[in-house]
Formats: sequence, structure tokens, C-alpha cells
Amino acid sequence: MNTLLRTPRLLIEPPMTIAAANAWATLEERQRAETFGSERRRREFLTWRAIIRRELGHDIRIAYNEVGAPVLPDGEAFIAVAHCADRVAVCLSPNRCAVDIECADRDFTRAASRFLTPSETVLADDPHWPGFVWCAKETLYKYAGRRNLDFRENLRIVSADLAAGRIIGRIGDEPPLELAARCIDGCLVTAIL
Repeated sequence: MNTLLRTPRLLIEPPMTIAAANAWATLEERQRAETFGSERRRREFLTWRAIIRRELGHDIRIAYNEVGAPVLPDGEAFIAVAHCADRVAVCLSPNRCAVDIECADRDFTRAASRFLTPSETVLADDPHWPGFVWCAKETLYKYAGRRNLDFRENLRIVSADLAAGRIIGRIGDEPPLELAARCIDGCLVTAIL
């Protein structure tokens, strides 16, 4: 358990300007951001680091684990990050966490057969349901912390109550996990906090 956080937090913000985010970035992070081809990608990369340091302290070190997920190697807290065109989502938690965010107007129907099973299709009649399932499975994938999980076979949604903001999912035969599910600022967000 960490020493900085007692309760989990989910922060969703628009990407910062490069100048604002650079104030929180290390020299190495600023140099790495410069290698990205798009300004949007640079802003996302720097913004989530800025949010973490703004919330937890300017000296927080950020690294990556063996599967490429960001971690705080000194054990200050658990972190999870995601981004879409207009928002950056950051989870800060005393426990393992995961998050995904997608634009609510994204069309998930073309790819639905690759991630949405027939039994999952009937769990909700919300027009955003395919997007919520995608986000939930991305969140489960990140939470699992391992590669090569199939979105239809290994990651399953077993129930949903979108009015209550809750989806229940499973990673393989592991115990069920509760995911928060919300539509915020035109974005679909799911998180395990």
C-alpha cells in the first residue's frame, strides 16, 4: 500500500498545452515527446505525466513495467492512464487500477464482431453499449497486466447496470470485477478503481 493516497481518484481532463505540461515533465520526457509525429500525441503524453505530478508531487518518478504499462516504481501509488481525441484519463489509487476512455461518437459497430459476444450484446439497450463494452474490455485487459488475451474469449462482460454506472466483467475464470462506467464530457469511461 502507498503512502500518498487513501482513496482512489479518477481525473479526466483535456490535454494541456505543451508549455503547461512541460513544466511538470523531466528533460527525458520532453525529449521523448519531441520524437512523436503529432502535437496531439505529444500533448497526451505530457499531460498525463503532468496530472500525476500535480496530484502526487513534482518529484514522482514514472516508469514502465514489463508489459509497457506506466507505474510508479517507488510504490507511492498505483496509476493507470488512457486518452482519446479530446480527453486524458488518469486513475490514482492505493490499489491496482485500470482505465479506458473513448469518444462517445466513435462508431464501434464495424469492429463489434471482434470483441462483442451475442450474450454481451443483450445486456443493455443503450446506443453506447458497444462502446462501453470496448472500454470495459480494454480496462480489463490493462488490469490483467498480461499480453495475448482475446477480447471475446478471455475478457467477458457478465452484467451491466448503466443507470447505476456499473459493469461487471471477468478475466478468464478469475473472480468478477466491478467497473465504474460513465459518459463524461462526450466520452465513454470505464475504470477499475
